Amino acid sequence: MGIERVVVVGATGNVGTSVVRKLAADPNVGSVVGVARRIPDWTLPGLEWAAADIQTDDLTALFRGVDAVIHLGWLFQPTHQPAVTWANNVKGSVRVFDAVAEAGVPALIHASSVGAYSPGPKDTPVTESWPTDGYPAAAYPQEKAYLERVLDAFELANPGVRVVRMRPAFIFKSRAASQQRRLFAGPLLPNRFVRPGLVPVVPDLPGLVFQALHTDDAAEGYRQAVMRDVRGPFNLAADPVVDAAVLAECLEARVVAVPAWPVRAMLSAAWRLHLVPASPGLFDTVLRVPIMDTTRARTELGWAPQHTAHEAIEEFLHGLRHGAGLPTPPLTPRLRRGRLDELNTGVGERP
Repeated sequence: MGIERVVVVGATGNVGTSVVRKLAADPNVGSVVGVARRIPDWTLPGLEWAAADIQTDDLTALFRGVDAVIHLGWLFQPTHQPAVTWANNVKGSVRVFDAVAEAGVPALIHASSVGAYSPGPKDTPVTESWPTDGYPAAAYPQEKAYLERVLDAFELANPGVRVVRMRPAFIFKSRAASQQRRLFAGPLLPNRFVRPGLVPVVPDLPGLVFQALHTDDAAEGYRQAVMRDVRGPFNLAADPVVDAAVLAECLEARVVAVPAWPVRAMLSAAWRLHLVPASPGLFDTVLRVPIMDTTRARTELGWAPQHTAHEAIEEFLHGLRHGAGLPTPPLTPRLRRGRLDELNTGVGERP
């Protein structure tokens, strides 16, 4: 099946740069439009850029005549100003969905997340039928869960639109490492500290069991969702399930059992003092998200990850040590004045 034109909203970030690369390389895709607030100094054959802000700009005109819209646009920061992320992530996403309907786009592929799921088991994988009520103490899962309800209503009102909800695990690649360090660890983490052998121990916290995925494998899932006549949610994750032992192997460290409460208390204090951008609620979410069953993606999408979770994490750590990035605004390896710019804008305070 040939696809004439695909629009990727949020095309300059971790997932977006891999998605547009996958689509642009597919001979069955005519053209790809990458949408971002800021046009990057990076491009590909078959890719064109369009500048647009999902909160304010006319998206309907941008979507007219396209075969599919992939919506990846998201702000993780500022964690200290949840109204800002809500305005972009929820209200902006609703504007994307409305524009898809108004423009008559046949397919909408939305980036949901494992974070949309309600707390669940770590020893028995859950299917896509697990409740998607998120975790109430953090903005990110609540925003993802809210949009699941919005899409429930959207599908009822627009039965002619093929809606796919991708629910990936935690996504890593080398060239997103600098951005992810800025978003979650902040400016005080030295890159060289994550070199194998330098981290003495990995804490084995209760609930520190999660899934990971290489960004290119996530992007292949999005490409398949465009090309195949599928609907509904799909879990995406790679083996093995990640626990303290897997992390310790990546870092050549020892595993030490530690209760979660002192780690959370230290993180909470550091977040309140603007020393780290990741909120304690996000920490709580990681400890509570369920392990996902990926059978549906493997059978209906014909999807299979080409990288193990171990490989994805090792590639991220390698990128972190070497300050890897891409010449797009989100993935730039270094801000203009380096980490001083991160400190001056307030850690966790501004996007």
